[in-house]
Amino acid sequence: MSSQPVSGYSYTTLLILSAAEHVYECRLNRPDKKNALNEAVWDEMRDFFTRVAVDSRCRVIMLTAAGSMFCSGLDIMAPATRHLAEQSDTDLAHKALIVRQTGKLWQDSFTVIEKCGKTVIGCSHGLSVGAGVEMVSAADIRFCTADAKFRLGQVDIGIPPDVGGCQRFPKLVGNQSLVRELILSCRNFSAQEALSFGFLSRVCETKEAMYEEALVLAKTIAGKSPVATLGAKTFLNYSRDHSVDESLEYAITWNQCMLQTRDMPTAAMALMSKQPAVFPDLPVALETNWDAAIVHRPASKL
Repeated sequence: MSSQPVSGYSYTTLLILSAAEHVYECRLNRPDKKNALNEAVWDEMRDFFTRVAVDSRCRVIMLTAAGSMFCSGLDIMAPATRHLAEQSDTDLAHKALIVRQTGKLWQDSFTVIEKCGKTVIGCSHGLSVGAGVEMVSAADIRFCTADAKFRLGQVDIGIPPDVGGCQRFPKLVGNQSLVRELILSCRNFSAQEALSFGFLSRVCETKEAMYEEALVLAKTIAGKSPVATLGAKTFLNYSRDHSVDESLEYAITWNQCMLQTRDMPTAAMALMSKQPAVFPDLPVALETNWDAAIVHRPASKL
């Protein structure tokens, strides 16, 4: 089907499209710059995933990219990036605070992917470098094309990965020796290698095939209880960083409320009748005029 822009989301570096009922596509849209991350991308990613968290129209997001590659990483020619490296005459404490403030905003631009409450399917093709790998590390599910390659190349430009490469990526791979090899050598790793060590769940032959397979999965997940999928994502994120006992306590505390949902009998009746269930949307936190012009945060000023 042909995707249509979603009302209420208007960006310069992202395209937000309706791929199916309750399914959005968030497409990186700087193909002429190989989807490198400049100030606008960081700000718009943060804005979109913050706002979509309370968009009851959306249950699943496909994270894709226009052009020949998914993402070439940090845009080293962007004014903010250059400014971070050129502050030779700035007081040390002030320079450190500028780096911290900017870095925290960049970290938040990917953390919101993880915390938005919607299932996010990362769809990588071509090359993904540095922050591009860190971006999809924050997704729930990762697909890629057969010709895809990945590289955590930050050490090559004199910095360690700090927006997920040393934080999320190791927990996805689970092999400290391999993680350190990839991060310290900055070597490419292929789609098949990434599949073999658990970074990916599926490798598709072409970009078109990947999109179609991701869409089928997205529609399947979007057809399930949004209360249940929100809970599952929340539990999985919490359990990754806490003990089993802590995670069980968290889950039962959450479910003592969420198990009161009408989605449970609706799902049970659908299973018995072999008919698709229809679940109500999650509530919107605040009344929102989705057709109004989006209010952008200003690009990061350094």
